[in-house]
Amino acid sequence: MSGQRVCVSDFEEEARKVLPKAVYDYYRSGADEQRTLEDNVAAFNRWCVVPRVLRDVSTVDLSVFVLGQKLSMPLCVAATAMQRMAHPDGEVATARACRAVGTGMMLSSWATSTIEEVMSAMTSSVGPGGVLWLQLYIYKDRDLTLSLVKRAEDAGYKAVFVTVDTPYLGRRRDDMRNHFKLPRHLSMSNFSTASLAFSEGDYGNDSGLAVYAAKAIDPSLCWDDITWLKKHTRLPVIVKGVLNGDDAVQAVNYGVDGIVVSNHGARQLDGVPATLDVLEDVVRAVQGRCDVFMDGGVRRGTDILKALALGAKAVFIGRPVLWGLACQGEQGVTELLELLKEELQLAMALSGCHGVSDVTRSLVRRAAFTSRM
Repeated sequence: MSGQRVCVSDFEEEARKVLPKAVYDYYRSGADEQRTLEDNVAAFNRWCVVPRVLRDVSTVDLSVFVLGQKLSMPLCVAATAMQRMAHPDGEVATARACRAVGTGMMLSSWATSTIEEVMSAMTSSVGPGGVLWLQLYIYKDRDLTLSLVKRAEDAGYKAVFVTVDTPYLGRRRDDMRNHFKLPRHLSMSNFSTASLAFSEGDYGNDSGLAVYAAKAIDPSLCWDDITWLKKHTRLPVIVKGVLNGDDAVQAVNYGVDGIVVSNHGARQLDGVPATLDVLEDVVRAVQGRCDVFMDGGVRRGTDILKALALGAKAVFIGRPVLWGLACQGEQGVTELLELLKEELQLAMALSGCHGVSDVTRSLVRRAAFTSRM
């Protein structure tokens, strides 16, 4: 491991230097004034770990089952779009890294690599094994939507994560200022023509992605569409983008197989709660009837530990993976994931946990004051 990259922020700083400004801004930015973007990270400082001692932590087992698949750790890779903007190998490199460390990867519908080639990269790589899931937007063209699901099933993906917080794209000021659009040499590889309108044309004061999403994504999406999707796939269906306990109950009532507490990396509606702040409410609402996951603001091993203690089955990271990818492709992502795995292992050992099952609610408490930890 590079002596210069010892934490996630080191990866980001290096990525900022190598990425084109419009690409870095697209990956990094949140909606409007980006208050929720900052709060996603700050929320972890509002909780303290209260360790136990004399617990024999000579061995620490991070393994966990996620949707029936055994992973090496409760840290997975979230769906992030258009990864070939960060590195020529894009999602293929990320899949290989996940295989190398033995964890799961959620592939974006807006990937710049195909469903099939990402699976091929993972299954042909060396490592303890990884799992692929498909992140799905529900398109106005329902046949197109189901074709993605069918391809994922045929390729061996293990679940479908339906994004439910994006009837329209959030207002991302940096993308508007940069007139962001997909570079001409890239495409949304899982569509034959849908991406062409995104990489070409004049979008006025808006970003190309916002215009594309408004044309393609179905804003009429409702709970009955979860029933519709479940009728058309044998894969587990997880809803991604829940912040409200009432919505969590509704999701369970509609038979979902899991919930991701997420505010879309603070890229949709600015001013919503940090995901960590509502995680426990959602966990309490579902009452163990399905697994609850979370993403947003995870930057340290102790962040993962706190999320697990508040009820997450596993956590997902997005931006840090992109920074690793920009730094050094597959090796950069592998290094980033291994770093967070080591941080989590140390955090568990120092808090007296020799397995994920030892990470319980009693391990954390709300901080009496906010400080830089």
